[in-house]
Amino acid sequence: MEKSGFSLVELLIAISIIGILAGIAYPSYVDSVKKSHRADVQGALMEFAAAMVRFQSQNLTYVGAAPTVPGTPAATIFASQTPLHSNKKTYNITIQALTASTYTLRATPISTGPQKDDGYLELLSTGQRNWDRDNNSVVSTEEQTW
Repeated sequence: MEKSGFSLVELLIAISIIGILAGIAYPSYVDSVKKSHRADVQGALMEFAAAMVRFQSQNLTYVGAAPTVPGTPAATIFASQTPLHSNKKTYNITIQALTASTYTLRATPISTGPQKDDGYLELLSTGQRNWDRDNNSVVSTEEQTW
C-alpha cells in the first residue's frame, strides 16, 4: 500500500521553520518601515525649509510664517503632518522657534503612530539637523545629524 502526503512530524517541522523565518523577518520589516517614515519626514522638513526661504524672500523676515504660539502648525505655508500624500499620518510638523532671521522646524512623532518612540527631528535655518534618537527630549552632540 502506497501512502502519499505529509506526516504530522514533517508538517510540524515545516511550520516551525516558517515560524522561525517570520520571527527573523518581521522585526527587520518593522525597522524598514520606520526608516522609510523617517526618510519621508526628513524630505518634508527640507521642503518646509524651502517654503520658509520663499516666505522670507517675499517678506524680508520669517516672522509671520507661523501663528504667534510657538510649536503650533504652520499650515499657512506648509502642511502640518506627514506623509504629505497619505491619510496615514506619522509626524506633526511645527515651527518650534522663530525670529526675523532664524527658525527651527520640528517633526514630532504622533503619539499613537508607528514612530511614537523614534524621537523628534529638527531642521534649523543654519542647516543643522537634529534627531533625538533616544527620545529623551535632549539633543546630544552625537544626535546633531539625521
